[in-house]
Amino acid sequence: MDSTANQHWFLNKHEDGRVFGPLPFEQVRRWAAAALIAPHDTLLHDQRTWVKAPMFPELEMDWLVEVTSERYYGPTTIGAVQEFLRLGEIGKETFVINSCDGSRRQIKNLTDLIQLPTAPVDRTNRESGTTGEAPVASTMAINLRERISELEQSLAEERRALQESEARCRELEARFEELPQASASAPALELES
Repeated sequence: MDSTANQHWFLNKHEDGRVFGPLPFEQVRRWAAAALIAPHDTLLHDQRTWVKAPMFPELEMDWLVEVTSERYYGPTTIGAVQEFLRLGEIGKETFVINSCDGSRRQIKNLTDLIQLPTAPVDRTNRESGTTGEAPVASTMAINLRERISELEQSLAEERRALQESEARCRELEARFEELPQASASAPALELES
């Protein structure tokens, strides 16, 4: 860790491609804990290779937030989970998974790690602990936008299927209505008993 602390770090924000740095590692750690570093953001410290932020164990990006039963956000820090809770993006009933030990718990049961909000949400920018420019706070809204897009596409497909079903139903009803007329004009069949 001592060698990590003495290196110059650069942060590349995945969402908009902005690069921040050089930064001391402690600044990178504070930004990760404050939800300023997202799972797809990359870091450079060896002047050669950009690596996704969660790959650095020192950042403790060990948590997955269960956005829905099929969608997860992360890995991220417990500090970022706290920030999402503070902003109202997730609630006390939301489940999180610790990727180190595999445990799945509701946020309301993590009081040993997270301070549950007791006051109304303050949506003003918080101090990032740095002088100069800092990245914009990461939110789960990116994944929610993707989910909304998926749901809209699914809805369009369901509407198309409904229109096809309604057209088929009208076709079958028309054929059904023709049946009595056809049977009335057809010669009667004698049934043997």
